[in-house]
Amino acid sequence: MKTRTLGQSDLQTSAIGLGLMGMSELYGKADDRESIRTIHRALELDVTLLDTADCYGNGHNEELLGRALQGRREQAVVASKFAVGPNFQGVNGRPEYVRAAIDRSLSRLNMDHIDLYYYHRIDPEVPIEETVGAMAELVRVGKVRYIGLSEASADQIRRAHAVHPITALQTEYSLWSREVEADILPTVSELGITFVAYSPLSRGFLSGAVRTFEDFDASDYRRMLPRFQGDNFGRNLELADRVKEIAAEKHCTPSQLAIAWTLEQGALPIPGTKRVSYLEENAGAVHIELTPQDLRRIEEAMPREAVQGERY
Repeated sequence: MKTRTLGQSDLQTSAIGLGLMGMSELYGKADDRESIRTIHRALELDVTLLDTADCYGNGHNEELLGRALQGRREQAVVASKFAVGPNFQGVNGRPEYVRAAIDRSLSRLNMDHIDLYYYHRIDPEVPIEETVGAMAELVRVGKVRYIGLSEASADQIRRAHAVHPITALQTEYSLWSREVEADILPTVSELGITFVAYSPLSRGFLSGAVRTFEDFDASDYRRMLPRFQGDNFGRNLELADRVKEIAAEKHCTPSQLAIAWTLEQGALPIPGTKRVSYLEENAGAVHIELTPQDLRRIEEAMPREAVQGERY
């Protein structure tokens, strides 16, 4: 697996990471045994960036990762997040909450530090300088090595970076979620911040595995998202099928093509899965080479404004 240096730090990680959110019942029933097997296989493939959050499964996801990394902690770069409340309700960026959240996460993970700690969603009631100041304290006492932001605006990124170096920004980015190209990507590039792309497979839609709304389990989070609702589903499926055709010509899977495209944009993708087979497929994207002609064809197949429906 190719490697990346995050931001202006000395933190080395894999060029493709693994998102763990779906291992905690948000994308169908959880299977801890298979999830842990997937995490172990990721480490065998040198997929070292493992991404979790305290709100995924209301703590279950961090506990799962902690169990999976017993005796293997030194092989992984652990990223977690704070601020979003239980059941994804509410956002809290108060300094006292930051200090309490890290201790709860470290306890669940059974670790003495987190490599990359993200401010998950920005609390509009708390100046970002105060929250990042509290995060900087965590770095100074050794509980966190580096800090990041998630879904922050360009202005918020600049204000946070002025308080303490921001190593990574994590935001949704894929062929059908390209809003960040206007001002977010130029901002992080200017400041030397690594852009970490979650949902590079458009919540699995670009994998080609989803053909009907009924393919989603009754508890699947995607059933609530506008892009999977009504007519939007069919229109977006047509776009995904165009990408699938290009992938066939490149002798790769649609997932690999979508991830390779994200890599070409300079991002570090963290496709999520809870199955070994999909992990292995996704990791293979590092070997896909896209020519300028390929990139033009992909752009024509899925123009920036063609996707139907809002992200949330």
